[in-house]
Amino acid sequence: MPASRLSLASFDPCTLQPDKVAIFLDFDGTLADIAANPDAVSVPQETCDDLARLHKQTGGALAIVTGRAIADIDRFLAPLILPVAGVHGLERRDGRGARSDARVDEDKLAVVFAQLQVFSRENPGTLVERKAGSLALHYRQRPESAEACFIAVHRAVDGLTGLHILQGKMVIEVKAGTADKGGAVAAFMKEAPFRGRLPLFAGDDTTDEDAFREIASLAGISIKVGGGPTAAVLRSESTDAFRAWLGLLADSFESDRCQNEVF
Repeated sequence: MPASRLSLASFDPCTLQPDKVAIFLDFDGTLADIAANPDAVSVPQETCDDLARLHKQTGGALAIVTGRAIADIDRFLAPLILPVAGVHGLERRDGRGARSDARVDEDKLAVVFAQLQVFSRENPGTLVERKAGSLALHYRQRPESAEACFIAVHRAVDGLTGLHILQGKMVIEVKAGTADKGGAVAAFMKEAPFRGRLPLFAGDDTTDEDAFREIASLAGISIKVGGGPTAAVLRSESTDAFRAWLGLLADSFESDRCQNEVF
């Protein structure tokens, strides 16, 4: 994948119009700083306020697209309730608040989870997280165990059809079904209030690349947060920098200076 070509800092928010853009945002590493324990993350109140402003300004055309469960996003952003594609699109709440969850084989995931729990107990500092339709083996506190984690996950999944392994930042996920973030963005774009708008997606991890490719097919705007090779066209140097840009975007939608500029 090519490196993104332009800095987000050079992209003027005034080139976007609130009634013409559909905003899709990853969560961990994009809105929330990465934490050693997935339950320890938080979103700054200022960013929550910016999300609420953007959701209102765009007429509801803002969604979170994440590997997290929808219930987790609701908890971290409370009292704000947004459209969300959770578990890489296995569960989705649309702009009307309606849920659509894919059916998956939880029994196979339970087998993998049991094996990885044994591995985690034998390797302190690793953590197995269970979610509906998926699970994740985290090793942020034990980065030197990356290879051992990789081997353990592949052994646990071996012979079990319908399960897919996703490699992320200090985490390896096992997901049932074929849903991904690109498909989640495509589904939102077929529905109000997203339909007919210019899509913008921001994410930080390898699991966001499916969404970047979907955005490219729609001639939209893709933003990679942080380093690493990517299909995204724009890059924000850090989570802090991206959150600051989101605030500028919300400000621009309220600014007289921007009212006559159209992307």
